[in-house]
Amino acid sequence: MSSETTDTRDVELDISGMSCASCVGRVERQLEKLDGVEASVNLPLNQAYLKVPAGLEDQILIDAVSKAGYDATLHGDAPDESDTTDADDEVEEPKVDDAPGVAELKPRLIWSAILTIPLFFISMFTVFQFPHWGWVAMALSLPITFWGGWPFHRGAVKAARHGASTMDTLVSIGVTAAWVYSTVELVLDPTMTLAAGSHDHTLYYETAGVVTTFLLLGRYLEARAKNRAGEALRSLLNLAADKAAVLRDGQEVTINASQLVVGDEFVVRPGEKIAADGFVVSGHSAIDTSLITGESVPMEVSKHDTVTGATINTSGRLVVRTTRTGSDTTLAQMGQLVSRAQAEKAPIARLADRISAVFVPIVLVIALITLATWLLLGDPAMAFRAAVTVLIIACPCALGLATPIGLLAGTGRASQLGILISGPQVLEDSRGVDTVVLDKTGTVTEGQMAVSDVTAFDNRSAHDVLIAAAAVELGSEHPIATAIVEAGSELTELPEVTEFMSTAGGGVIGTVDMDGAQQRVAAGRSTFIVEHTGALTPENEQALADAEAAGATAVWVAIEGQLAGIVALQDQIKDTSAQAIADLKDMGITPMLLTGDNESVARQVAAEVGINPDDVFAGVRPEDKVEKVKELQAASKTVAMAGDGVNDAPALAQADLGIAMASGTDVAREAADITVMGSSLTQVSQSLQLSRKTLGIIRTNLFWAFAYNTAGIPIAAFGLLNPMFAGAAMAASSVLVVLNSLRLTRFGR
Repeated sequence: MSSETTDTRDVELDISGMSCASCVGRVERQLEKLDGVEASVNLPLNQAYLKVPAGLEDQILIDAVSKAGYDATLHGDAPDESDTTDADDEVEEPKVDDAPGVAELKPRLIWSAILTIPLFFISMFTVFQFPHWGWVAMALSLPITFWGGWPFHRGAVKAARHGASTMDTLVSIGVTAAWVYSTVELVLDPTMTLAAGSHDHTLYYETAGVVTTFLLLGRYLEARAKNRAGEALRSLLNLAADKAAVLRDGQEVTINASQLVVGDEFVVRPGEKIAADGFVVSGHSAIDTSLITGESVPMEVSKHDTVTGATINTSGRLVVRTTRTGSDTTLAQMGQLVSRAQAEKAPIARLADRISAVFVPIVLVIALITLATWLLLGDPAMAFRAAVTVLIIACPCALGLATPIGLLAGTGRASQLGILISGPQVLEDSRGVDTVVLDKTGTVTEGQMAVSDVTAFDNRSAHDVLIAAAAVELGSEHPIATAIVEAGSELTELPEVTEFMSTAGGGVIGTVDMDGAQQRVAAGRSTFIVEHTGALTPENEQALADAEAAGATAVWVAIEGQLAGIVALQDQIKDTSAQAIADLKDMGITPMLLTGDNESVARQVAAEVGINPDDVFAGVRPEDKVEKVKELQAASKTVAMAGDGVNDAPALAQADLGIAMASGTDVAREAADITVMGSSLTQVSQSLQLSRKTLGIIRTNLFWAFAYNTAGIPIAAFGLLNPMFAGAAMAASSVLVVLNSLRLTRFGR
């Protein structure tokens, strides 16, 4: 066992040509035919993640993918001319030209829709008919059927070439049969359309046109969702600094951050991003790590402290020595976590694809048997008509509409409620969610520090303590200072500060005009204040303990060498969080709190919103969040993860359902399956309710669409169904699917 594990390696392949879940299955089966190969294929990213024996050549893997009918290259391989592009963009750019892509589908959809409107009215309503209207209908439907429907025909041919069938096969056969049959009828009996307003015809051009247009709409929506799936990785890497001011012989030289090597020393000024992982050589500052850790309180750093690339220097000048670059950086490793987590998520085949895998071959066999049987009975006309009727009645109009129309209605209502659902697979993921893991900062809380309490000593008022602290903090760039200044400014106009000085060690000192007198004010950490006031009294220490027990950050204030009070700051809990937690519990879902913050802060927040203390996990790093989600999944839990930071992106991707707050980072939103556009946690519970409702509607649509086909095919095969009635029945089934889907527009009203 151990040697087998040791003698393996990981391989990533970029794959082109996949369009549905059955494609994924074929590639995985072909790869796993090779001894010792474990394969996981990611459709949105068009990549395969493989664990293979160390001695197995890459070309053998590529050849295996080719046998399945698709093209593969090693991940990261690119033509020579790509060397002129940004390396990060080159590696992470997903290949989306095989969905088919949005760029291909959009013009086909637009022109098909334009042509389908007159085609539908001419064919279905006698008031719009005129002499020889059938020839006009044929001309209108020709480009729709064969140019607009080309992606389906191409997919059907590719599947047939490898002995398989998909929804493309059904669509291609159905619309082609309807068009060809109509054309044969028109050519053989052109007089049937000489009179305007004639009902006596067997032309089904509108069937071919409407089916093609609606299914193009569904494919277009799916392609857009697929193309967005790879954005998380690109956005993650875009957080990195572009330039670095590296020191060369004591002089600053600006270079591309990607050119840094281990051992380089570079300068980071206030407001700039740190270009790479490293440690501080000189300087003192507060680093905003919220993009990486998700936590709102900046981290104080000085000489020898480690810093992470892409975090932001908020105050002092730093000189940093590089320790990790390229794919070794924390940011790059987080990108790998997102990618791996997406790959490990079990691919969910669409129900329509699973049905078509069995349904298409059966329909073809029935059509052939019908044709052969009627030919043997000596009725060639009935043979052709009955066989084509089988294909028309089996044309997956309702079956193909079931998912995109249900999705369109569900996502349309969701958008009105400020909820974005990325695609149909998300709805299936939401079905069995029984656990929701919540990030604290920015999800349950506001994500911004604010003054929560002011404690005054020695007969001073809380008002005076806050004004003194806010005045002296005016000269500081620290985010905590900003929060204090904001709170003080709301009370009155702040007095001027002179002789301001910021001390490396966590404090500021200045002279403030208070009550007409110039008074020396100091604000900062308790250790800093002790240097200016002497030892703390038991009363002071108790006040500090009380503030920390409440999960607050305490800033001590001294006036004229005497301890004046404490300003407590907290990340404020959102007003809607407690109600949202209650809603989740009512749905039978267990809420859990997962945060990088300390234990006392996490438990305080959990207590206020109603989360069980046993379901609180504090002090976790980004990779720990992924492991916690995996642990819950291993315990047979279906996990939804709600978060808003870059540090949440890997866990959002790993979870069975990722829910991002739009108030957070782009990376979190793009790694998630659902994005709630507001900042309210109640939208999380609402998104789960709507997702489940939409999935239920789609499943109902699929059931009735399949039932319609199942009932209609034998009637058609026995010659008891006229193709005209088959087309009408198919249209009726589509109307029922649409009406059922429109029930979603009343959700939440």
